[in-house]
Amino acid sequence: MSLADRVRGMIGRAIIGLVNDSTRMQSVQVTMQADQTADDVERLQQYGYTSVPFGGAEGIALAIGGSTGHTVVINVDDRRYRLTGLQEGEVALYDDLGHKVHLTRNGIVINGGGHLVSLVNLEKLRVEADIEATGEIRDRCDMPESRSMAQTRAHQTTHTHKTNAIGAQTDAALQSV
Repeated sequence: MSLADRVRGMIGRAIIGLVNDSTRMQSVQVTMQADQTADDVERLQQYGYTSVPFGGAEGIALAIGGSTGHTVVINVDDRRYRLTGLQEGEVALYDDLGHKVHLTRNGIVINGGGHLVSLVNLEKLRVEADIEATGEIRDRCDMPESRSMAQTRAHQTTHTHKTNAIGAQTDAALQSV
């Protein structure tokens, strides 16, 4: 094989087949040019970010040292689900279900794709801004005494107190507007 052929064979397009995400370095099965299939190919990902691509996603296969026996895959993308229409400088994290964290030019948009968004294992959540909600706000939501803010407001405006030893009650609280 000529040197030119060896150099050309060092870099190629890879179509992802199966993915093994149970190992310390994810491995994939890939199909490369001329329907050549390779198993247990390491997939190198960016530190701090990991994903499990669907079969059919595409990546770049690199034959380390020119040896197809030591191939790695980088830069896997999936044109079926890739977000389009971002503005210059914008960044997004997304999946096939419509979940998205989009760093727009005007702020950050988190789209739960119609699913639950959870913040877990926090010491405390501190928000240094006004909070607006278009839905109900409920505290102690996993406990029997859970109540929404609207229910708490209704309770506060209708309850009475005993004011003296004979048990006379006050009028219901006045609701402020």
